Amino acid sequence: MIIKQLSVFLQNELGRLEEVTDILYKHSINISALCIAETAEYGVLRMIVSDIEKAAEVLKDEDFSVKITNVICMETPDVPGELHKALKVLSAQGINLSYMYGYSNGGTARLILKVSDPEKAMELLK
Repeated sequence: MIIKQLSVFLQNELGRLEEVTDILYKHSINISALCIAETAEYGVLRMIVSDIEKAAEVLKDEDFSVKITNVICMETPDVPGELHKALKVLSAQGINLSYMYGYSNGGTARLILKVSDPEKAMELLK
């Protein structure tokens, strides 16, 4: 399914991530998935949250730079080769994968994928 992801651009400084989680906590917004990519001075915090519009609003109010992006949430059986099969289908149809993150638990893997064409990717992965 296509879902919305919140990206927050953070200075790579002590306490910046804690500021974000504190703001979300104070507004009762739950984080269900996240990853952080960093450079020397900045990081990009990518999150799936319970109320993305409210999260974007409250973070902007606190002067954070945020962006909402469509991503794919894909569930597969947690067995060897399932991710490879999906990536092979996307690659064969010219869909570029920018990044992904996820986890597996209880026999199911859940992955968040940022692809060049989310709608086409969803059709291919059905």
